[in-house]
Amino acid sequence: MTRPGFAFSTRFKVRYAEIDGQKVVFNSRYLEYADVAVTEFWEWTGIGDALGAEWHETEFHVRKADIEYLKPFVYGDTIEAFVRIEALGNTSLTKRFELCHAETGALHTIITMVNVNVHLPTGRPAPIAEPVRAFLEKLRAA
Repeated sequence: MTRPGFAFSTRFKVRYAEIDGQKVVFNSRYLEYADVAVTEFWEWTGIGDALGAEWHETEFHVRKADIEYLKPFVYGDTIEAFVRIEALGNTSLTKRFELCHAETGALHTIITMVNVNVHLPTGRPAPIAEPVRAFLEKLRAA
């Protein structure tokens, strides 16, 4: 399925271990879904292969996550997770995730996540390197 404003999506099923006694997904699992989706997103972009060390010397760490629970997922649902880059700051990146029911297209969850670019050897925030920024800007425009 396509979704306006998103060039990327990935699908996965709700597993038994992710639900409570009512067969509804635990709230905490939605951030795990975002993590799965963003891992697939970065692989899809090819940024690691394109930039090498420029990409691998830093990493984006979660600073803030805002979750809007619109409708729960239940056991057996297939989720289609859409991911896009919303904004770039000096040291930060904001991503938007829309988790939809893969069969119906219904929007169930919106996650807005702010990440800080961290220099791994020092553990300190670092400006986003220009080659990385240029790559990310192209993704935003797509």
